[in-house]
Amino acid sequence: MGKGGGCFPSKNRNTVSSSVKASAIDRNAPIQEEENTEGSAEVVQPASSTAAPIENKLKIFIVFYSMYGHVESLAKKMKEGVDSIEGAQGILYRVEETLPQEVLEKMRAPPKDPAIPLISAAELTEADGILFGFPTRYGCMAAQMKAFFDSTGQLWREQKLAGKPAGFFVSTGSQGGGQETTIWTAITQLTHHGMLFVPIGYTFGSGMFAIDEIRGGSPYGAGVYAGDGSRQASEGELALAQHQGKYMASIVKKLAHA
Repeated sequence: MGKGGGCFPSKNRNTVSSSVKASAIDRNAPIQEEENTEGSAEVVQPASSTAAPIENKLKIFIVFYSMYGHVESLAKKMKEGVDSIEGAQGILYRVEETLPQEVLEKMRAPPKDPAIPLISAAELTEADGILFGFPTRYGCMAAQMKAFFDSTGQLWREQKLAGKPAGFFVSTGSQGGGQETTIWTAITQLTHHGMLFVPIGYTFGSGMFAIDEIRGGSPYGAGVYAGDGSRQASEGELALAQHQGKYMASIVKKLAHA
């Protein structure tokens, strides 16, 4: 630095000034929002559900009483028919036995299948359709099934079963033993409840007209001839029962989507 002369600009001062200016420019620059990166706590990803939708199937209750297994064989075939209709499910139920065990043993009745649960009257309201099966007693339903219907008094009072479709299937000892009459006399139960009786008519086609073998069943519902108890359901009788299950499920499905 010369005497009386001014100071020469310092290179260091220029550097500082430039740095200060740059800082000022940075401070005045518009603030940019930081992009959220994946994994940031602030990133909220929409929840995605990979669970398959739950299918609510129409429930067809197959409620029966069977002492020697003839009606039960039809009931199991009916379940197959119901299950063959998409969106329908057949559920087997047994009504309570009213005879003491010692009496059943003397009558040589086989033990009941423990896999089929008992049903209460109140559970009938859960069904979309019902098929009732029972053996005949002098042209009427067996006492065990009648006792079950007699327990539905509260449902009748409140008309909880009104509008539900229902059908019947039976077992008789002989050709004149009540294949049709047993169902006729049972229709009164449905009438008082306001239920809809669904017969199978002649929807089974040519099978309804076959006369080359003994076959139970009628336009009112499937049936089996038990004879003295030793005869089991024939292929034709089982086929008709399966058809009734399928037909009933299709009617319930139509009503549900009407």
